[in-house]
Amino acid sequence: MKDPRDIIIRPIITEKSNMLRELGQFVFEVAKDANKHEIKWAVEQLFKVHVKKVRVMNVKGKPRRVRFAPGRTKSWKKAIVTLKEGESIPMFEGA
Repeated sequence: MKDPRDIIIRPIITEKSNMLRELGQFVFEVAKDANKHEIKWAVEQLFKVHVKKVRVMNVKGKPRRVRFAPGRTKSWKKAIVTLKEGESIPMFEGA
């Protein structure tokens, strides 16, 4: 079994994710090879909460350039995790 810290890479803190937090939903960048079951297990292990639902999406990299050389930012995977009623992740409370 993978280490939960290898599955959950970092929290995503944006205006939209702050609005979702009021609904009991938290947004994370996750490993590209992780599935919903692994993400649910990792969040429950790391934060000691009960996960109700996990939604996953792949975010495509954007085209960028440095001077005259075209390139792309990296593609990544995002997970929106819904917790059971009354539960929260304390890491997000100070944000």
